[in-house]
Amino acid sequence: MTHDIANAIGAWWEDRREIIQPSEFILGLDNKVIASSYADGPLGRMQAEDVIKLINFYESR
Repeated sequence: MTHDIANAIGAWWEDRREIIQPSEFILGLDNKVIASSYADGPLGRMQAEDVIKLINFYESR
């Protein structure tokens, strides 16, 4: 990953280590972001079962 790619996808770039931090996005059918998660460590990342629940919620609306 490069800083330019991180900027292009809206991810968080860490200058100190020059790395992209975990950035997760759920896109709707129209390719718009309906949910996102950013983490700077092992906590706060999306879990598959939570993503399924969220998608089911959006589909039920």
